[in-house]
Amino acid sequence: MTSTRRSGAPASVLAPQEVVERTLAAGSHLHGCAVLVHETSEAVLRWANSTMTTNGHTTSGRVTVIAFVVVEGGTAAGVVSSSAAVTHVGQLEDLVRAAEAAARDAGPARDAMPLVEPDGDDPGWGDPGAETSIGVFGSFAEGLSEVLAGPHRQYGFASHEITTVWLGSSTGVRRRWVQPTGSVELNAKTPDLAGSAWTGVSTADFRDVEVVALAAEAARRLEWGKRRVSLPAGRYETLLPPSAVSDLLIYLAWSMEGRPAQEGRSALAGPDGLRVGERLTDLPLTMASDPAAPGLEYGPFVTATRSGEGVSVFDNGAPTRRAEWVDRGVLGELVYSRAEAAEFGTTFTPSGHNLVLTGGSQASISDMVARTERGVLLTCLWYIREVDPTTLLLTGLTRDGVYLVEGGEVVGEVDHNFRFNYSPLDVLRRTTEVGATEQTLPREWKDWFTRVAMPPVRVPEFNMSSVSLGR
Repeated sequence: MTSTRRSGAPASVLAPQEVVERTLAAGSHLHGCAVLVHETSEAVLRWANSTMTTNGHTTSGRVTVIAFVVVEGGTAAGVVSSSAAVTHVGQLEDLVRAAEAAARDAGPARDAMPLVEPDGDDPGWGDPGAETSIGVFGSFAEGLSEVLAGPHRQYGFASHEITTVWLGSSTGVRRRWVQPTGSVELNAKTPDLAGSAWTGVSTADFRDVEVVALAAEAARRLEWGKRRVSLPAGRYETLLPPSAVSDLLIYLAWSMEGRPAQEGRSALAGPDGLRVGERLTDLPLTMASDPAAPGLEYGPFVTATRSGEGVSVFDNGAPTRRAEWVDRGVLGELVYSRAEAAEFGTTFTPSGHNLVLTGGSQASISDMVARTERGVLLTCLWYIREVDPTTLLLTGLTRDGVYLVEGGEVVGEVDHNFRFNYSPLDVLRRTTEVGATEQTLPREWKDWFTRVAMPPVRVPEFNMSSVSLGR
């Protein structure tokens, strides 16, 4: 293996590839060892009251060592991480000893499996870490200047990070992946601060972000808000835009673990066993995660720094793949680590790091509004929490705009928010119209999950369970 020092890094800092090799050498006495090195480069912009307030660039790194040790009853795994810059081999030897001690303390692992064997060479292994810079916001900043000069008070945040991960194991696995992650959130307010509207989108590189269009959509919502109406709690025909749909369905994707379903602890367990194969809707909806989805790509191999339901440190380096959680309206695959797949006699299915829902029409949210006799249009959701895991009932709040639709037009903004109670399974079961899929940004889960493409949907009786005071 070649070892390339990161360009511009101090000579005393070990290159990521060198960190991997020297750590594996220090752990050569172990039953097995895996090392992950993460380097992250991040650039940010922030603005408030139509004025730029912050811009900056930061870099960070983390080394994770996983020691596999034979103990009475099986094989144990211990995980230790450090964010300190690695300048000498002694630091790596300390991490190996700490990981070994953690493994011996943990005892035999339930998810123990043979470590993944290499599958060819990674041509990018010797390359340095990728970097972003403030320059990534070039054309975006030009549009933002126009937006900040407009009549509304603008608040928002844009971030772009690139994380490079190197994975090496004692079996000879050597893999590298570069993951870009970007997003922008824009919050427009009326001059008196009485009205507020939010828009946002995810992006890999900011070349596809049209901030003037985002601001124009926020301005349209502020115009709707000039007329205020009151609505009681109740069940309403509700138009959920892509952002709100993403926040609900991400929670469903996070709930697709196979073990809880096999053991009857989740909403995907039925009275006669797994609900896999059960039809949720007659609409041809497919909800999938795909590492090769254009613009939403994620790593083609597993990088796990912990073990739990559906994830295992023993699986590091195993290939990821497309998984269809819902296949043309039918519940499809569940998440299983290799050990769980062997235990339950099914297929190894890693969790996904993007989510795409397809199968709708080409209708926009505006087209759906035009076909609505009476209902409400949401902007986004937040403060989402699980109420009942057996039905996947969620609760949360609406935020930054609930609008009343009558006769195919938005006629005003509801002068308060609602608390909702609804299951993402019922979003799929009960939706009567699905529009065009587009890249979006989940507002609630954006800090953990940004690579999403969702359509707007129409739910006939979305449960606004109570009024939430304030806007």
